[in-house]
Amino acid sequence: MRLALFQPDIPQNLGAAIRLTACWGVPLEVIEPCAFALDDKSLKRAALDYGPHAHMIRRSGWDEFIAAPERAEGRLVLFTTKAAIRLHAFEFSAGDTLLYGRESAGAPDEVHAAAQARLFIPIRAETRSMNLVTACAVGLAEALRQTGGFPGAG
Repeated sequence: MRLALFQPDIPQNLGAAIRLTACWGVPLEVIEPCAFALDDKSLKRAALDYGPHAHMIRRSGWDEFIAAPERAEGRLVLFTTKAAIRLHAFEFSAGDTLLYGRESAGAPDEVHAAAQARLFIPIRAETRSMNLVTACAVGLAEALRQTGGFPGAG
């Protein structure tokens, strides 16, 4: 299981994603360019001291990400408000990469086309979307639950 963020806009969200993936032992791929410098003070503050426990891989762009050997390990599963499949109706596999788009614009058509599955997290009709890392935690928790991938699971 892997988590990937496409061109994140908000350093605090990336910091929180670093912390989330460190806690659950899941690799994090960051697809650049980000809308901020990766040495941003607010990123470090949000990640706290979890950085050394995280496995973060920086990808210079979409082409490098999609060509990475890790893509052969499983499916690319995009979380998007434009999906037709509900999160809980999907059967995850341990090799899946869970991909989330930008906070400001989601994922472009090229990213949608590359995904083997597109999922949405059900929310109330009068709301637009969840915070990025909240959505990451919801999706990743369900994927780890289904695959027995939580730390200490056996």
